[in-house]
Amino acid sequence: MIERDINMSKLDFNKKLIIGMVHCLPLPGTVRYKDNMQEIISQAIEDAMTLEKAGADAIIIENMGDDPFNIKLDNIQVAALASVSTLVAEKVNLPIGIDAAMNDYETALSIAKIINADFVRIPVFVDTVEFYGGIIQPVAREALLYRKQIGAENVKIFADIQVKHTHMLLPTVSVEDSASAAISCGADAIIVTGTHIGKETPIEIIKRVKSISPIPVIAGSGVNKNNVKEQLEIADGAIIGSALKKGKVITNPISYELTKEIVDNLNK
Repeated sequence: MIERDINMSKLDFNKKLIIGMVHCLPLPGTVRYKDNMQEIISQAIEDAMTLEKAGADAIIIENMGDDPFNIKLDNIQVAALASVSTLVAEKVNLPIGIDAAMNDYETALSIAKIINADFVRIPVFVDTVEFYGGIIQPVAREALLYRKQIGAENVKIFADIQVKHTHMLLPTVSVEDSASAAISCGADAIIVTGTHIGKETPIEIIKRVKSISPIPVIAGSGVNKNNVKEQLEIADGAIIGSALKKGKVITNPISYELTKEIVDNLNK
């Protein structure tokens, strides 16, 4: 197990947090994989180091390049994501989160446990949703039990509600209902998003969730240099990915300049 000079106290919600995404290039076993594991590792490490240098408060490592996603990762994807995460964790001294899309809480929690990461992102925690791969059932109970089973209670759960790229099976469920369910089921933070990558999280949604939530509320999409101040006047933090890349191209490396500009704009 990796020994890292880090603890959750560094993920300090007494300030507004910028959480940068380390989007892995397509992993082995996926449609777009190019037999380039070393490039995948190198870019992930470089992105994490760039985020740290530019002033991000934390990172999330995600297999973003593996679209079209399954609900759970295949074995070779698990091995690859674990390898990348291990090597990234050795290079940065930032709080680290793991997101195994679309909803593989076992992989996310297992990697987090092994590399001493700080939190996981679980996209479908309490809602029942439909996406292009089928129906995803909520996993709150299973995730908490699994976290306890592997002795990872120190790993925080950041739970999306009504997550992007999906449709609610019961559209009459309000965001307040989803947020309340996530809170009662043990989420440590709530993530609210726009409809797709790069789509701004509606301010009204952030306000509604924030008004009933005793735990941190994070804007999970669409935060950029122009709206970061406005969004984080309400939200407790922002998860930022595409806005940190030239042309907003997901496969591009993280730009130091774009990241620094967002951080500086927040702190003006």
